[in-house]
Amino acid sequence: MKILVVGGSGFIGTRLLETLHEQGHQFTNFDRQLSPRFPDQTVRGDVRSADELTAASVGHDAIINLAAEHRDDVSPLSLYTEVNVGGAHAIVAAAEANGIQRIVFTSTVALYGLDKNNAAEDSVPEPFNEYGRSKLAAEGVFSEWANADVARSLAIVRPSVVFGEGNRGNVYNLAKQVSSGRFIMVGKGDNKKSMAYVGNIVGYIASRLDAPVGIEIRNFADKPDLSTKDLISILRDEMNVHAASNLRLPLGLGIVAGHIFDAAAKITRRTFPISAVRIRKFAADTTVNTDRLRDSGYTATYSLNEALKRTLASEFPASSAPTSAAAPTNDRNPS
Repeated sequence: MKILVVGGSGFIGTRLLETLHEQGHQFTNFDRQLSPRFPDQTVRGDVRSADELTAASVGHDAIINLAAEHRDDVSPLSLYTEVNVGGAHAIVAAAEANGIQRIVFTSTVALYGLDKNNAAEDSVPEPFNEYGRSKLAAEGVFSEWANADVARSLAIVRPSVVFGEGNRGNVYNLAKQVSSGRFIMVGKGDNKKSMAYVGNIVGYIASRLDAPVGIEIRNFADKPDLSTKDLISILRDEMNVHAASNLRLPLGLGIVAGHIFDAAAKITRRTFPISAVRIRKFAADTTVNTDRLRDSGYTATYSLNEALKRTLASEFPASSAPTSAAAPTNDRNPS
């Protein structure tokens, strides 16, 4: 199969291209940035351009869309809609122009909103930010495309927070704070998080190239869900930082501090690691139901515990505790 991967130069995309290569697929990476791993297979372009996507997708059998504006500090806010929704329109236009009948779209669990305990695929979406709203709107664009022809296949994957080697996202930043010994818990830490390891999700995304016709929607997370304080405990164990601070900041004060940093960011035009949105997300329950994923027969290559060990050993080798060789496990993801 020949696949156009849109947005394949980033963290998840690079691992996905490696997986597709290992599986013997042909592929083209369409991205604004050149892929450091597969430069010869990269076509530079803008996901908002239907013309560029149409030219890049000639002769391809499927499209996987990873491209998105997703950071918390995107400005102006209209970029979320321009890239995430406008990109969806451009991709379906390219698919129609070239007779491509198969699309895999990586959406997000952010469309469910915060503090939605164990949200399932049929839960009512209540996105709390422009990222979630734009991803939900993009799902609508792709679904309209799929419903226009019974021969079309659309697989929508809604990942929870993705982490892994080479990522500089939420889990990495949290581990960095813990390793520094300056981490301060905001709130009680009883809130639970669903997380997804990059080494697992890329295999699942690649498998959806064989999804049946129609529309398939599945959450993706590596279970079991961990409370924030349990995750902190694991990080401290693995990085030998038990002498770290046990100070706790009430959630209300944390949000006030976030707003102060937001104001400072506007005045100084600098980006700070703390913001009101990030504090709210940190202290919220963000768990999702993975019954559909489990019932599909999916099995994780790596357990969540092993995934965290692999990530910490890669990103914080000086502080990580010695661990055994990272061996894959075929344990099924529990719901």
